[in-house]
Amino acid sequence: MTTTAAVFGPGLFDFLAELELNNRRDWFEANRERYESELREPAFDLIRAVRPLLEQISPAITARDAKVGGSLMRIHRDVRFSADKSPYKTNVGIQFRHRAGKDVHAPGYYIHLSLDDCFFGAGSWGPDRDALAAYREAIAEHGEQWTKLARRYQTAPWRIDGDKLKRPPRGWSADHPMIEELKRKHIIAVQTFDQEAALSESFPTQIAQWCKETAPLMHFLCTAVALDF
Repeated sequence: MTTTAAVFGPGLFDFLAELELNNRRDWFEANRERYESELREPAFDLIRAVRPLLEQISPAITARDAKVGGSLMRIHRDVRFSADKSPYKTNVGIQFRHRAGKDVHAPGYYIHLSLDDCFFGAGSWGPDRDALAAYREAIAEHGEQWTKLARRYQTAPWRIDGDKLKRPPRGWSADHPMIEELKRKHIIAVQTFDQEAALSESFPTQIAQWCKETAPLMHFLCTAVALDF
């Protein structure tokens, strides 16, 4: 599948830049049409363009162009427990989740577009206790397979992102041969890209290619938590 025009225009990053300077409800409401035309509708176009490509990689991963509960993450920030009361996110977040996942922390794919950072991620960010325990068990049991995967996604342009525990996780010995891998709190492969890539005609097919490249990691994580891929 090929696209005939870029889904996002340069107005996307202009809108995000102005929103960053005017992160207020009155400004946003006055510029809501720009939000619709520069961000939300193009994001839906991207989701629709990627969907058939993603289905060829895994029927378990969803790409939904719905306004509520879809792949495009809401622009409104949850400020209940934050000192920063800015009401709006200044980035675009798109997630292609596993159909069994109820939130962004399920194994899935993620696209992030902002003024400072554009990246693609695949895996599990901030998994809950049970999922993280299952990932650790899988890494320990299939050490050779995981080592090959880790080496693959720690080679540029990929990196395995996220913090590690300073001490071994509870129940694991400090001298376990896989202990450094077992200290991971997140398991996600990341590749950064520039704004020009996001504005190119080939962006949907590029996303699909990244999804394909990280399918072995996704398969490993889904299997660990007894999900299909």
